[in-house]
Amino acid sequence: MSLLSPRLQLKVAQKQILTPGLVQMVTVLQLNRLELKEMITQEIVKNPVLEESTEEPGEEVTPEELMPLLEAEQEHNSDPADRQLLEASVLNDANSLMGSVGDVAINGNLFPDAEETAGAALSEPENPTVTDPALETPAATDPFDEIDFGSFFDDYLDPGYRTPASESVEKPSFETFLSAPVTLGDHLRSQLSVSVISETIRNAAESIIGNLDEDGYLTAGLEEISQVGEHKLADVEQALHVVHSLDPAGVGARNLRECLLLQIESINGKGGVAWLIVSNHLRLLETRQYKEIARLLGRPLEHVEIAVKMIQHLNPRPGLRYSGAGARVVEPDVFITKDGDDYIIQMNDEDVPQLRLNAQYRKMLDRDNGQTKEVRDYVRERYTSAIQLMKNIEQRKQTIMKVCQAIVRRQVDFLSFGLDSLKPMMIKEVAEEVGVHPSTVSRAVASKYVHTPQGVYELRYFFSEAVQGPSGGSTPLLTLKRMVKKMIDEEDRTKPLTDDHITSMLQTQGINVTRRTVAKYREDMKIPSTHQRRIRN
Repeated sequence: MSLLSPRLQLKVAQKQILTPGLVQMVTVLQLNRLELKEMITQEIVKNPVLEESTEEPGEEVTPEELMPLLEAEQEHNSDPADRQLLEASVLNDANSLMGSVGDVAINGNLFPDAEETAGAALSEPENPTVTDPALETPAATDPFDEIDFGSFFDDYLDPGYRTPASESVEKPSFETFLSAPVTLGDHLRSQLSVSVISETIRNAAESIIGNLDEDGYLTAGLEEISQVGEHKLADVEQALHVVHSLDPAGVGARNLRECLLLQIESINGKGGVAWLIVSNHLRLLETRQYKEIARLLGRPLEHVEIAVKMIQHLNPRPGLRYSGAGARVVEPDVFITKDGDDYIIQMNDEDVPQLRLNAQYRKMLDRDNGQTKEVRDYVRERYTSAIQLMKNIEQRKQTIMKVCQAIVRRQVDFLSFGLDSLKPMMIKEVAEEVGVHPSTVSRAVASKYVHTPQGVYELRYFFSEAVQGPSGGSTPLLTLKRMVKKMIDEEDRTKPLTDDHITSMLQTQGINVTRRTVAKYREDMKIPSTHQRRIRN
C-alpha cells in the first residue's frame, strides 16, 4: 500500500511565451488610424517621459545618450527586485496576460510564429534569479541592446520629417469622408416647428413622432398615445393628419397599404388606377397578376402596367434614409495613388502624434544625484515602456506597408479597371509572400481602409475566396455574385431564370458552381425567388 506524500518532480515542458511588449505589439497592429491616435494620446498622459514632437526646438534625449546611464544603473544594481524589473520586460508567462497568440515579433522583425519563439526560449538557458549577493551571475539581458536606435530615431522620429512621396503626391481632401446625419425625428420636428397649428395639436404630434420606428411607421395605437401622453383622442387623430402631411410622404402610416396610399395622395393620384390597385388589389399586385387586376378594374392592361411602374417607384420604408446607421467617420489608413505606370503607397500619418523622449528625466537615472532606488526604477521602467511603444508603432507601419505592397502587386488590374478585374486573394498567400503568420495579416487589415483610384475600400475587401473559373483559372466570389445579379437584371420577367438555369449558364462560361451555391448567393444579395420575380400575363 502506497502512502500519499509530497514529492519533487522535474519535467520539461514547452509552452508559448508572450512578453508584455509583444502583447502591446499585437494590440497596436490591429488598431486603425483613429484608434492609434487615441492610444498615443493616452500613453502621453500616462507616461511622463513621452511627449509629442513639435517643430519648436525643445530638450530631447536620444537612446544613445540614455543607454550609458541605464547600463551603469544595471551594473550597480545587486537587488533582485531590480533584476526582476528588467526580466519582466523580457519574459512573462502567457497565461497571466492573454490566450495564445500565433504571431510575435523579436528584434523588429516581422512577427514569426510564436511556436518558433517558444522553441528558441527553451533552447537557450535562462539566467536564474540570484538571492545571494555574494554569488556572481551573468548580467540580465538588456532590452535596449535589441533595438537599433540610430536608424530608428534618425529616420522616423525627427520633428517635421516627411517622406518624399508625401511631399510630391497630393492626397484626397478630408472633406470627402465627412457626413452630417439628420435623424427622422429631427427632420419631422423641424417641419412641425413652422406649421401653423395649435399648441395642443403640436404636443400630440410630438408624441406621435416619438413613437415612429426607423422605417417611419407608427408602432403605437392612437388610444395608447392619448393615454400615455395625456392628450385628447380627437387631438391625437388630428395630429396624425398633420404628421401625414410632413416630408417624407408616407411617414406615420400604420401599415404598408396606408404608406403607399399616402405617397400616391401626395402626388395628386387619389382615385386613380394606382390608388385603386393599392386600395383593393395589393395581394394581386404582389403576385404580379396584372391581367386579373385589369379585369377587376375594367381597365386596359396598358393602364395597369403604367400604374404598376408608378407604384414600383414608391418607397415602402420612407423613414429609413433618416434612420439608418449613424454617421461613421472613415479616415483611410493608406493612400494608393497612381504616378505614371507605377502605384505609390503612403501611410496616412497626418494628425498622428510623433513621439520623442523627454530629457528632463534623464538626470533621475544618475545615482550621484541622490535619487532613491524607487525613483530610478520608475524612470527606467518609463523609458523602457516609451521606447517599446515607439518601436511597436514603427513595426505596425512597416507591416501594413508590406501587406499593401503585396495587395498592389496582385490587384493591379483592379486598380486600373475596377471591380470586374478583382482577383481572388487569400490571407494565407499574402502572409507567405510577406513572411509573416496569417493572423498577422488578418490584424494588419482589420478595420483599416485604403484610398485607391477606384474609391475607398476596406483592406479586408480585397481578400475573397475563389471558385474554379474558365481555363482552369479562378474567379472571386464578389465577381461571381455580380455575374449572377447581371443575369437576373437582364432576364425576361415573364420567364425569369431559375437557379438551375443560372447554374447552367455559368457552367457554359467555365465556372463550376452548384445550384445550391447560386441560390445562396442570390439570397445573400436579397434577390427574390423565380416565383416572386415572375410577371404573369
